[in-house]
Amino acid sequence: MEKQIYKDANAAADGFAQYLLSKHKSQDSLTVALSGGSTPKILFDLLASKYLNEIDWSKIHLYWGDERCVPPTDDDSNYKMTVEHLISKINIPEANIHRVLGENLPDDEADRYGALLNKNLQSINDIPAFDIIILGIGTDGHTASIFPHEIELMNSPSVCAVGINPDSGQKRVTLTGPVINNAKSICFLATGASKAEKLTEIFNKTGNYKTYPAAHVSPTHGELIWFMDESASIQ
Repeated sequence: MEKQIYKDANAAADGFAQYLLSKHKSQDSLTVALSGGSTPKILFDLLASKYLNEIDWSKIHLYWGDERCVPPTDDDSNYKMTVEHLISKINIPEANIHRVLGENLPDDEADRYGALLNKNLQSINDIPAFDIIILGIGTDGHTASIFPHEIELMNSPSVCAVGINPDSGQKRVTLTGPVINNAKSICFLATGASKAEKLTEIFNKTGNYKTYPAAHVSPTHGELIWFMDESASIQ
């Protein structure tokens, strides 16, 4: 595990953007699972401006690590946020955008998206393997849409599953733990003081860290990098 600590959220997002660019320049193509949240929004704005002319998007395929079960026009949609902050501003082939169909029935869509990943991605240990997965961590220790009350999804035999937000009851399609841990590069974007408590417990293996899904992210063969700002990294 590697920790990279930056001054603020903008610098952390820029650090990941440079990492993505280095991977892009060293490989013919990349499969990337995106995340929602405030820091990815900053990242997408950077990719669509500062790095606009440095990335050949025809060589990058975009997927999503999780998606709320809402239409793509809904403000809760991770896809909509990505369109507004990135996709609408770059030259990427439509065929390279593989969204979760949040408007579909949740269980059916989890099955469909899982089958799509099995078909499109390289398989390692009989599990689809992304080149890069971007993850966040919630203040409750959840990651993707695997929440503490459904931590068994970290060991699910399915590629995708339906997670339920315990506060809102909203259903979400999410990658499961084995797929997350099978990625070649797992990259957390964790910024803000609200994340510091859980990160301290996870890194020091104290408190209730075993109940946090994010604590169970451990690559089977790839690398794990935390891109954090100073306020999140106080331990």
